[in-house]
Amino acid sequence: MRVQKEKNTSKSKRRGAKSLQQKIFPYILIAPNAMIFLCFIIIPAFFGIYYSMTDWQGIGEPVFVGLGNYTKAFGDTKFWQAFVRTVKYAVITLPVVMVASLLLANLMIQSIPGKGVFRAIIYWPAMISFIVTGVAFKFIFGDSTGIINYLLKMMGGSSVEWLMDKDHALAVVIMATVWSCAGYYMIMFMSGLQSIPISYYEAAKIDGASAFQRFMRITLPLIRPTTFLVLILGFLGLFKAYGMVISLTGGGPASATKFVVQYVYEKAFQEYSMGYACTLSILLLVILAFFTILQFKVSKGGEIND
Repeated sequence: MRVQKEKNTSKSKRRGAKSLQQKIFPYILIAPNAMIFLCFIIIPAFFGIYYSMTDWQGIGEPVFVGLGNYTKAFGDTKFWQAFVRTVKYAVITLPVVMVASLLLANLMIQSIPGKGVFRAIIYWPAMISFIVTGVAFKFIFGDSTGIINYLLKMMGGSSVEWLMDKDHALAVVIMATVWSCAGYYMIMFMSGLQSIPISYYEAAKIDGASAFQRFMRITLPLIRPTTFLVLILGFLGLFKAYGMVISLTGGGPASATKFVVQYVYEKAFQEYSMGYACTLSILLLVILAFFTILQFKVSKGGEIND
């Protein structure tokens, strides 16, 4: 009897130790990411909030000014003009990127010869630096040295001011963005599309549903979580556009493609107004958080309706 009790006690101790290990193990796995997030996101964010309430040029002692920078920011017409341009760019570009990515994903999950090669080719632009993408498109659409204008002249046409006209410059930036991002979001849509059971489509075919009806009634509702993820990531990514734009158009012509991140950068590293740049960054963070929460509310977090 005593031996049996000792065995039971030993087993309960082992279970307790195993249960404790199971509870601790997930935290050990996320510890490196948590440390990176703390060191490079949380702590800099608190420093940014502090410096946003100071007059600081990047060197020397910060001078506390309270909410003075925020008052100045609300009256900064150039900042809000850059913000409106960024919203316009995001509103035009995001639907194009999403539609192109979804169409490519739908094509790449079909049984076509060499689809693995095509997938790699389409995804390849997402692996290129945004700055390299900007330089490449500048080489293609340059006003005096661009390939497109060279070909137009060879065919007897006249050159087009792709990067010197406001509307043309924005169109080139949008094309470069779609080319760069479509492959990345295509992979996400492919994952969502391949998770849909084939039996749904087979049942719909038996009922006489057309390809368009199957897409609208089966595909779109069932990839709603993926669509929501792409919507959020794409929206945030477009608002942070900087490297590609600065290497492609430099923000021109006449600030037509100067977006909000470039304006913040100029304040920080060209005018050396670090405190005010931190203020603009905090405002941008709050605005993006508001839009993200609004998207969550409107889309109900990407939940699939029963």
